[in-house]
Amino acid sequence: MKQVIAERLASLREVMREERLAAFIFPSTDPHNGEYVPDHWKSREWISGFSGSAGTAVVTMHSAALWTDSRYFIAAKEQLEGTEYVLMKERINGTPSIAEWIAHEISEGRSTEVGIDGTCCSVSYVRQLKEELRGNGGLTLRINLAPMARIWKDRPEIPLGPAVVHRKEWAGEDVTSKIDRIRRALIRNHAVGMLVSSLDDIAWTLNIRGTDVHCNPVVVAYLLISPDKVTLFIDQRKIDGKVGRHLNDNGIDIEEYGRTRESLARYNDYNILLDPSETSCLLAQAARCNIVEAPSPIPMLKAIKNDTELEGFRNVMVRDGVAMVKFLSRLDKWVRQGGLTEIEVDRRLTSFRKEQKGFRDLSFDTIAAYGAHGAIVHYEATEETDVELQPRGYILIDSGAQYDEGTTDITRTIALGPLTEEERRVYTLVLKGHIQLQLLKFPRGASGTQLDAIARMDLWKAGLNYMHGTGHGVGSCLNVHEGPHQIRMEYRGAPIYEGMTVTDEPGIYMEGKFGVRIENTLAVVPYMSTEFGEFLQFETLTLCPIDLSPVIPELLTAEEKSWLDSYHKRVYDSLSPYLDEEEKKWLMSVSHSI
Repeated sequence: MKQVIAERLASLREVMREERLAAFIFPSTDPHNGEYVPDHWKSREWISGFSGSAGTAVVTMHSAALWTDSRYFIAAKEQLEGTEYVLMKERINGTPSIAEWIAHEISEGRSTEVGIDGTCCSVSYVRQLKEELRGNGGLTLRINLAPMARIWKDRPEIPLGPAVVHRKEWAGEDVTSKIDRIRRALIRNHAVGMLVSSLDDIAWTLNIRGTDVHCNPVVVAYLLISPDKVTLFIDQRKIDGKVGRHLNDNGIDIEEYGRTRESLARYNDYNILLDPSETSCLLAQAARCNIVEAPSPIPMLKAIKNDTELEGFRNVMVRDGVAMVKFLSRLDKWVRQGGLTEIEVDRRLTSFRKEQKGFRDLSFDTIAAYGAHGAIVHYEATEETDVELQPRGYILIDSGAQYDEGTTDITRTIALGPLTEEERRVYTLVLKGHIQLQLLKFPRGASGTQLDAIARMDLWKAGLNYMHGTGHGVGSCLNVHEGPHQIRMEYRGAPIYEGMTVTDEPGIYMEGKFGVRIENTLAVVPYMSTEFGEFLQFETLTLCPIDLSPVIPELLTAEEKSWLDSYHKRVYDSLSPYLDEEEKKWLMSVSHSI
């Protein structure tokens, strides 16, 4: 791989030389600014070899660097080894910004122009980057060059997976109603139309799903909503008769995906809302009318699940829990027999999920991380890293699935045998944070940042912390990561309302030793109404036992022990009707009181 990356960098630098560029920037985004992107737009991975979902590669004529966050520090270090890329650890003291690093690296060069592909960068990102570059020696940014069109010879095509109808019995609301609500929200933003770039927002609005993005049931498209019409821009080879009738019945016009920019230029209503964090800067430049820059109203509408969607979540959590118990009840025996590797863990767990009604796909690539691999937050086993599980230490399994009625996301850390005192203590402290968040009652409209500390409280007392968020929204048969709300240390002002779903996943990662994370998916539901306002609480949706064998009982409060007892009783009552006698016996044995 080292030689391949060197050859790719040489090809890029030839283009840079021809275009008189001092540097080129490769973010992780695509024209729709999604977290996960189709292979066609994985330019950053192609030019650097780093496969994580978050990161930015920067190349000058004589150097290269890659910025990523704490989830990928260990993985990035391994993947970049042997290349000329320097790993830049985001949010770590001493790490320069991209603009600072470029200014330093090209200080003796003649060119001060930096390039970026403007089709794959949002208005907000480009605007901020321009300011930072200007503040570091007057560097300028060019956005109209796409070097991958020249140098990526075997580049994958834009995906052509078929669109499918997401039935109202799962969605709980028809397309006309959703568009009416979107238009009312636009009026509140003093806008008469909007361009929707986010693929999961389009899928939700039109009640369609697809397979264009790995593990995310979406189709590559744009959606233009104007006062009197709605137009879907999509490769029409993706539309069969059933989907065509569905769109036609709901008054949706269809145009080719490649005509989005042209149609936006022809849009002649009074104004249009473009979300600057979602719309690519080159696409935004095509608009000729007044532009209202504001957040898209769709993510908040989508985040608040209706009763049908919430009931769908509850249904799929039973199926997913059955698959997890069938797997976990056999895990100890498989480990003792020998030969069970991380990759095989993924295969066997996935096979149990595939047996469940309504299974469509995984919701993300399974993380099956044994021992020291558990300290790599987004570890994914490969043929080179795959190891055999031993009857000692932990395996951390973070997994989930897409079902017709909902999406699951669950993490369990399982003791496979003897543990050190440190392993037991860390596990117990993580579990305390996990439980405390689910016990929390809070005012309606509080932000996730205000809730985050409760999950970290006992960890902080012990001098421990984790750098990822505590929780994210989960889509309804949609993306496993869904906003706008989050639970995390960094400020996120989006309010939390009843009907939202969110994960609860504190963790601690001891590099070179082990990792512990425990995750359930929750629903936000009403708690009580008082003279001080409306208060909310969490309903635990995930149904799967939590390993109690590592717990140090003295570290748990009576309330935390009571929560575990109640949770495990509900897990047993919910899942046991779908298990055989051996599986029931195992589930009962691991559901004991502490």
